[in-house]
Amino acid sequence: MAEHAARSCCLGWDFSTQQVKVVAIDAEMNVFYEDSVHFDRDLPEFGTQGGVHVHKDRLTVTSPVLMWIQALDIILEKMKASGFDFSQVLALSGAGQQHGSIYWKTGASLALTTLSPDLPLHQQLQACFSISDCPVWMDSSTTAQCRQLEAAVGGAQTLSCLTGSRAYERFTGNQIAKICQQNHEAYSHTERISLVSSFAASLFLGSYSPIDYSDGSGMNLLQIQDKVWSQTCLDACAPHLEEKLGTPVPSCSVVGAISSYYVQRYGFPPGCKVVAFTGDNPASLAGMRLEEGDIAVSLGTSDTLFLWLQEPTPALEGHIFCNPVDPQHYMALLCFKNGSLMREKIRDECASCCWNEFSKALQSTKMGNGGNLGFYFDVMEITPEIIGRHRFDAENHEVPAFPRDVEIRALIEGQFMAKRIHAEALGYRVMPKTKILATGGASHNKDILQVLADVFGAPVYVIDTANSACVGSAYQAFHGGTDVPFTEVVKLAPNPRLAATPSPGASQVYEALLPRYAKLEQRVLFQTQRILE
Repeated sequence: MAEHAARSCCLGWDFSTQQVKVVAIDAEMNVFYEDSVHFDRDLPEFGTQGGVHVHKDRLTVTSPVLMWIQALDIILEKMKASGFDFSQVLALSGAGQQHGSIYWKTGASLALTTLSPDLPLHQQLQACFSISDCPVWMDSSTTAQCRQLEAAVGGAQTLSCLTGSRAYERFTGNQIAKICQQNHEAYSHTERISLVSSFAASLFLGSYSPIDYSDGSGMNLLQIQDKVWSQTCLDACAPHLEEKLGTPVPSCSVVGAISSYYVQRYGFPPGCKVVAFTGDNPASLAGMRLEEGDIAVSLGTSDTLFLWLQEPTPALEGHIFCNPVDPQHYMALLCFKNGSLMREKIRDECASCCWNEFSKALQSTKMGNGGNLGFYFDVMEITPEIIGRHRFDAENHEVPAFPRDVEIRALIEGQFMAKRIHAEALGYRVMPKTKILATGGASHNKDILQVLADVFGAPVYVIDTANSACVGSAYQAFHGGTDVPFTEVVKLAPNPRLAATPSPGASQVYEALLPRYAKLEQRVLFQTQRILE
């Protein structure tokens, strides 16, 4: 019995933009198996680049739904060939790239429930979709539909308060509205609309899986406070939409047992639970094991903040989602476009292309930078919409240049002050127990992390998040259907490593600087708007 228990596991899946990936995690929270199928490399017949088709208008971006299904077939056959013991799988869950939508043709549910174990999935489901190339998160072709939706509810801020975000082109409600308007016949022949996450869960269930609250928050359709579809938003997007979407469920729900197809073809146990699949960002929050008051900062090409919120205040920037591991709480997402590329540019200009020189500049300059503040946006920022480089001395006079070491500190302090200001605008507050989890390329630089700890007044930890959505999905598989708190379920998982603690006196320095930075940001924003007009 002990030997059996030791080998029991849960699977975590990730249907991302460029690949399908799986991990297996045992009861001690160790990852002992992982595999992936890369769309461009392993399924070249679909002709994708980066997993997508970019259309001639450069705005429309889609992915072939059968590619995702065939990738699942391939990965399951690879697992079988490797000798993976499917009989030990207790439960599975998964993540999908957010916002993408799949359109099941009338009659598709019958094909799902009558799958033959003698054939791969893609051969049996190829006639099941009214749209063969599905819109994904990179699509930005729905500006007209966004304006229509905001007008229908009384403006962008009203929509944000209702659904957690103003109207975004990639959000699913606006994508559905476009399909209904431009391809009404396909829409009318659609019996079910899934997100990528609930579509993937449906493949394992052998029936339509509901959309979960957390991924459903990325549609501009779900009332995030009441956890129900907004009738006003549904009516603004398309007719009969509620019946095509189904009723949403909590993210930790068990949505059913695995389809007999997998029992007979691969040897899964009949009692293997399917826990609701969610979006890749919510699954990453689970994978990083954020708790109340915590914040995760991904320092990559663009910088992304994940926040755990109890009482959100939706704004025109950022997104509020229902929390995937605690349905009573929320999470927020903030994206900053000028991330590592901006840091690398300033490194090249001011530190002879050398990170060691960059670090020395941070070490040689004092917290607060003598009152010198800078804004560095070589591409149009999204949080907020500012472009250009703007430098201010201690008297708030705009100046053309800073000394090199001052420039470097102004960049890093400015990036982190902006993150804190915009996080607090969404209702985030640093708490005594707050941890900051840093990931991405810049998380390897201890001097950059020191500034992060100082600006937020909280300790910074680093964590390996290479498979955070996959791992988070496996954690959710263990958590689903239990009354045990998520933190208790994952207590054996590897702990993050402490990288920086706030310097003495940091809180006084930055509590004084933050209001100044916020006012100057508004001044720069106003200047940008005047130029763009």
